[in-house]
Amino acid sequence: MKNKNHYLTEQFITEWLTPDVGFVFRAGEVLDDFSSPYQHIEVMETAAFGRVFRLDGYLMTSEADEWFYHENLNHIPAITHPDPRTALIIGGGDGGSARQLLKYPGIEKVVVCELDAGVVAIAEEYFGKVHQGAFHDPRLELVIADGLKYVAACQQAFDLIVLDLTDPQGYAEPLYSREFFTDCARLIGEHGLLSLHVGSPQFHRERFRHLFAELSAVFRVVRPVLIPITLYGGFWGMACASQLRDPKQLDAGTVELRLQQRGISGLNYYNGDTHQAALAVPNFVRQLLQPV
Repeated sequence: MKNKNHYLTEQFITEWLTPDVGFVFRAGEVLDDFSSPYQHIEVMETAAFGRVFRLDGYLMTSEADEWFYHENLNHIPAITHPDPRTALIIGGGDGGSARQLLKYPGIEKVVVCELDAGVVAIAEEYFGKVHQGAFHDPRLELVIADGLKYVAACQQAFDLIVLDLTDPQGYAEPLYSREFFTDCARLIGEHGLLSLHVGSPQFHRERFRHLFAELSAVFRVVRPVLIPITLYGGFWGMACASQLRDPKQLDAGTVELRLQQRGISGLNYYNGDTHQAALAVPNFVRQLLQPV
């Protein structure tokens, strides 16, 4: 970390979803503020969300509500798979996704491929409540590398791939392409699952539509996952994709049984009912995803 002088900066943090829509909450003490070779990184305390961090001015995660995002991004594909053993996380340098997948006793290996070592460093120093020691689990392998190049060269097979990324701009933009999804499909084969966030169907309509079209060109099963994420300003979209596995086929009882059988506990959001609710598609999203 390059700036250890704690200070108060903006009185309020404003996160813009579009040029016309945003949300505001009160800022607190800045704990770290520096530029890595890839991006500007800030860590700060807030009354509403506890510690938060931003990359290039965009909020990434918080202590208080990270589970909205991490539990759904990871448990929906992991519970859909009958016996996940291996997982690859692209991004995810805060350790939140790794923490969720390492809850599974059957998981033998989780590879976290993070572009920016600075993100891992601030997670280790400031966000123990998010990763809860995941980086020190012997089943975890941390790789500091470009996820695009890592996946293209990778010869390992994975049951799950989780794209825990920033928005599709800058270094992350190629990781939302059909070509990259095709490389991911090669690694998970017929029976694996891919999970990623795709933005808000309300405020990022064209991005949402485009990413589902790109995923559908590669995978036979592509399901919208719709959840609230307070730190991101409300109603948010993810996607769960596979050639054969369909999360929508799991009823609430099956989800609860698998959670129990796999010893998954300590969840704040995800359960059998929320699994089904997240996969229920409102009419405006159905219309949005209709072929043009």
